[in-house]
Amino acid sequence: MSIRRSRQSSAPGITDDQIIDLVSKLRHLLPEIRQRRSDKVSASKVLQETCNYIRNLHKEVDDLSERLSQLLETIDSDSPEAAIIRSLIM
Repeated sequence: MSIRRSRQSSAPGITDDQIIDLVSKLRHLLPEIRQRRSDKVSASKVLQETCNYIRNLHKEVDDLSERLSQLLETIDSDSPEAAIIRSLIM
């Protein structure tokens, strides 16, 4: 990974080694990249995959919230189950 360029516009105080460490940590968190057996993934690819992964997580949360809302409409609003579902949605 070749990030060792001069960065005049980057945040003050962050070093190249810190950036490399953060990209490495992201690499280990991403299922798409973690499943590959190669460590030869560029920093830009890791960042792209991170953005995609976060977008997908947001979509999953939205979908699950919608499903919980639909489920809530089908049960007694005073039941303990309804209280649990409301707490998950909020």
